[in-house]
Amino acid sequence: MKIAFVGKGGSGKTTLASLFIRHLTANEAPVIAVDADINQHLGAALGLDEEQTAALPAMGAHLPLIKEYLRGTNQRITSADSMIKTTPPGEGSRLLRVRESNPLYEACARTVRLDDGDIQLMATGPFTESDLGVACYHSKVGAVELFLNHLVDGPDEYVVVDMTAGSDSFASGMFTRFDMTFLVVEPTRKGVSVYRQYKEYARDFGIALNVVGNKVQAQDDVDFLQDEVGDDLLVTVGHSNWVRSMEKGRPAPFELLEAENRVALQVLEDAAEDSYANRDWERYTRQMVHFHLRNAESWGNAKTGGDLAAQVDPAFVLREDAAVPQPS
Repeated sequence: MKIAFVGKGGSGKTTLASLFIRHLTANEAPVIAVDADINQHLGAALGLDEEQTAALPAMGAHLPLIKEYLRGTNQRITSADSMIKTTPPGEGSRLLRVRESNPLYEACARTVRLDDGDIQLMATGPFTESDLGVACYHSKVGAVELFLNHLVDGPDEYVVVDMTAGSDSFASGMFTRFDMTFLVVEPTRKGVSVYRQYKEYARDFGIALNVVGNKVQAQDDVDFLQDEVGDDLLVTVGHSNWVRSMEKGRPAPFELLEAENRVALQVLEDAAEDSYANRDWERYTRQMVHFHLRNAESWGNAKTGGDLAAQVDPAFVLREDAAVPQPS
C-alpha cells in the first residue's frame, strides 16, 4: 500500500514518516521509503549521517533510465523522450513490485539498516544551485510520479512517501496515488488552516485523508484539534524523548520509543490497512489517465511535439495481479 505524509513546513511530517517506517520494519513489513520533499531530511531522520545522505542517488538525475525501463515494449509510447511524468502504463509497460530487483532500484534505491531490519530508500534529489531560476521542483518529483504510476503493490507491502511541504503536494496528480494520506497538523490556527486547504483540494478526488495531531502538549490541544477538524482527527502525538535523542544523532533502540507513541503508530498502520482494503483499481487507473490528459493538453503535447493522449491504453487497468514483463 502507498502512504503519504504531508503537512506544512515544521509540522513534523518527516519525523512522523520516519517513525512510521521504523514501526513497519519492526513489524517485519517490507518498506520502500521515498523522500519527495524539496528539503531532503528523511535520510537523516532514518539515521543516515550527512555524507550518507548526500550520497543518495537522485531519482531526478536518472529520469532517462526510469523512462526507458518503464516503457518496456509498450507500442503506444514511441520513445522514452515522449514520456512525461504522468504517462500511464499500458500493455507492454514494465511494472514494478516492492519486492524485486530491477535496474530502476539498482540505480535509485539504497538499503538503509534500521534496528529491526532493512528498508529501501529513494530520494528525488535536492534543489541544486544550477536549478535556481530555471527549473521547477515538480520536474524532479516527476520521477516519483512515474514510479508510483507503474508500481503494483500488495496489502502487506508499504511505500511511504514524505511529500513536499505545503500545498505543493497538490501541484501534480501524485496526490491521488496513495491509499492513505496522513496530514500532520499542529494545534494552531495556522496548522488548522493548512488542513482546510488540503481538505478542499482532496474532496473531489476521493482522497483518504486522516489528520495526525502533532506536538500536542495537553488536553486543551486535543480539544482544539477535535473542534477544528472533527472526525478527520485520527490520533495525536505528544513530546518524545526518543525523538529528541534521535534529532541529536543519539537514537536509542526503537523498542524504547514511548508506549503511547508506539500505540499511535499502530493506529496509523491500522488506518492504512483499512483504506487499502477499499482500493478501487479502476478508479486509480482512471485518475492516472485524467491527470495525464490534463498535463498533455496543458504543456506535454507542446513539449514533446506529439499527441500524448495516444499513450493511453483504454483497455489497461493497473491491478495487483497485473503481469510484469521481465527485462529483455
